[in-house]
Amino acid sequence: MIQKLIDWSLSNRFVVMLLAIGLLFGGIIAMVNLPLDAVPDLTNIQVQILTKAPALGPVEVEQFITFPIETAMSGLPRVTEIRSISRFGLSAVTVVFEEGTDIYWARNLVNQRLQKAREMIPPGMADPELGPIATGMSEIYQFEVRAKPGSGYTPMDLREILDWQIAFQLRSVPGIVEVNSFGGYFKTYEVQVDPLKLHNYGVSLTRLFEVLQNNNANAGGGYIARGAELWLIRGEGLIGSLDDIADIVVDTRADGTPIRVRDLGQVRFAPMIRQGAATRDGDREAVIGMAMMLMGENSRVVVQRVKERMKEIEKTLPPGVYIDTFYDRTDLVMKTIHTVAENISGGAVLVIVMLLLLIGNLRAGLIVASAIPLSAACAFLAMKWAGVSANLMSLGAIDFGIIVDGAVVMVENCLRQAWRYRQRCKQQGSDHTEPSGVRTQSKTCDGDAVPLSVFREAAGEVGTPIFFAGLIVTIVFLPVLTLRGIEGKMFRPMAFTFMSALLGALVLSVTVMPVMASLFLARKFTSQDTFLLRWAKSAYRPLLAWAVGRPRTVFGAAVAAFLVSVLLALQLGGEFIPKLDEG
Repeated sequence: MIQKLIDWSLSNRFVVMLLAIGLLFGGIIAMVNLPLDAVPDLTNIQVQILTKAPALGPVEVEQFITFPIETAMSGLPRVTEIRSISRFGLSAVTVVFEEGTDIYWARNLVNQRLQKAREMIPPGMADPELGPIATGMSEIYQFEVRAKPGSGYTPMDLREILDWQIAFQLRSVPGIVEVNSFGGYFKTYEVQVDPLKLHNYGVSLTRLFEVLQNNNANAGGGYIARGAELWLIRGEGLIGSLDDIADIVVDTRADGTPIRVRDLGQVRFAPMIRQGAATRDGDREAVIGMAMMLMGENSRVVVQRVKERMKEIEKTLPPGVYIDTFYDRTDLVMKTIHTVAENISGGAVLVIVMLLLLIGNLRAGLIVASAIPLSAACAFLAMKWAGVSANLMSLGAIDFGIIVDGAVVMVENCLRQAWRYRQRCKQQGSDHTEPSGVRTQSKTCDGDAVPLSVFREAAGEVGTPIFFAGLIVTIVFLPVLTLRGIEGKMFRPMAFTFMSALLGALVLSVTVMPVMASLFLARKFTSQDTFLLRWAKSAYRPLLAWAVGRPRTVFGAAVAAFLVSVLLALQLGGEFIPKLDEG
């Protein structure tokens, strides 16, 4: 089969070169459109159920909210784990599903069971809701809302601007699932009740709560027909200012005089009681916003959209208020990708230099070097097709030293056979015999092209060993593709990228490499061992003879080295992943 593939490639050289050029351009397009991230997203498929209950302590939250929700979620299909956290005023239940589960299907199941949980929670105590479709890698953009010195804005004012202007507009950015706010003070309407006045007017605190709750709504009263006109009747009771709250009637005295809220206490704007604060640089309190990316989105594209929207938002902010960005995921991503690309390109250059030093023929070295971008194009196309993001693990798996092995053997054998053909041709003169056994007549071999049959025979000699040797290396990584859970998310992209690049390189070795050798090595060329190769051979021959003559010594040294390495490996420390400094 390999020989037939080689024969077809050499018989259709124009088609093969055209396909190679198309592969290169396709790989470039795929590379540009690949999702970029620093590391793979290791978060499992999970749905969070969040419930706020400000009046309840941890024990009551667990008893009245968390337990009913966990009970309702038990028995859902494809669920692997249900865990919860009950804190003061907050219940967080996480439902974890099997890998490969569609997140929207999972959320739909949870939402259906959530209705049952609401019926089990005491009325008026809390209303559970689903958390955003986000993961641990969704925190892509953080910023601070600041005011210029002397502008007069308080932390409560800045928090109000963040919640009602900035966050409101950022949530409409495609790819943003949530915008969280930290720091400052949450603005509220507060009625400071005077207990003495409550006692004097005979009004209970419960009555005041009911009145405030029920007097913040509009009411419809139908319509009145007057001739050909209809007059709509509606009562406007929505609160719009502090005076509206102060004018609410709580009760009526015996003489008919209304008792209003202002008679019982003071109405004002006040911050909600908070349990923490946000600071920046350790010297001041800050109002911070954090944009959360939708699960599965391209962080680079989403951050770019956020930046563009931020420019529009800054134009609408009040005078003296501005946005100070201090965390941008693309900075980390681009630094990571730049580092990986720098290492890969450096390795590629090193491979090319070593090829030129060892092969000793510029054209042959460049032919082998062409396998690097072509095999990388295969990897990028496979990554795009499989939805694998370009990150530290996936790109770092590309090892050009292994990838060009097959191309080196193929081109070197073609070069050697072509050189031997020319040497035989010079010795025999114009009457010579080709390796295929066909006797031909030519004016002179010097300057004439090497026949295609020479490259066909040379490629056939090493084509099958090259392909199956590389295939064995590829098969070694197959078990990695079967990993599941966090291990699978971490190492599957690495194995997939490496296997894609290596398989592409194997196909290129038996198709494109012989074709390029027949095109660029058929004319006059020089082929001789370089100084480095001659030195390596002279050093290797006596060493090989010594090793062959002392097999027991060599085997014993190998076993000893293995045992020492095992002992050293047992003393090494271990960690899941290296620490990542995000600034």
